[in-house]
Amino acid sequence: MTITDPKQTLHTYLRSAREAMLWKLDGLSEYDVRRPLTPTATNLLGLVKHLTIVEAGYFGDTFGRPFPEHLPWWDDDAEPEADLWATPDETREQLTGLYRRVQEHADATIETLDLDAVGTVAWWREGEVTLHQILVHVIAETNRHAGHADILREGIDKAVGLRAANPNIADRDEAWWTAHRTRVEQAAATFQ
Repeated sequence: MTITDPKQTLHTYLRSAREAMLWKLDGLSEYDVRRPLTPTATNLLGLVKHLTIVEAGYFGDTFGRPFPEHLPWWDDDAEPEADLWATPDETREQLTGLYRRVQEHADATIETLDLDAVGTVAWWREGEVTLHQILVHVIAETNRHAGHADILREGIDKAVGLRAANPNIADRDEAWWTAHRTRVEQAAATFQ
C-alpha cells in the first residue's frame, strides 16, 4: 500500500523512530539502560526520558493541549539535565509507560490538527510554527537520539538496527565484522 497523505507519512516515520528508541532498552539490565556511556553521561533510558519531554512540549503546549501529567524535570527549579537520566526512584516501566502516554497525547494532536495548524513554541525565537514544522522537527530529533541509542546499544551488546526482528543491517558474522573493522582502521591509519 502506498501512503500518499503527507501527514500520515510523517506520522509513520515518527512512530517508527519511537519504536526504535524503545527496543534499544529490550533485554538489557537496569544498570545497562541507565549507565552513562559517554563523557556527557548519555544513557539509553535518559534518551527515552528526554524524548518524553520533547513530545509533551512540542505536541502539547505548542498547540494549547498541555500534557495532563506533571513532568517535574521541566520545572524551573529542576536539576540541570534532569530530563537526560533516570534517578534511582524512577523505574524503567514508569518512564517507558510515561513515554507511551505522551505518544498517545501527541498522536491525538497529530490526528486532530491539520498540517497547517498554527502553534507557538515559547522557547523558539520564531515563535509561531505549524504542525508540519513540528512533526519534521520531532522526527529529526527522535531519529537523532535513536542514532545515539543505536551506537550505545552496539557498545553494550552489539545489537544494532531499527528493530530486533529486522535490524536493517547486513547479516554478517563476527569474523566478517572484525575483518571489516581492521580494513577501516588500516585505511584511517594511513593518515596518522
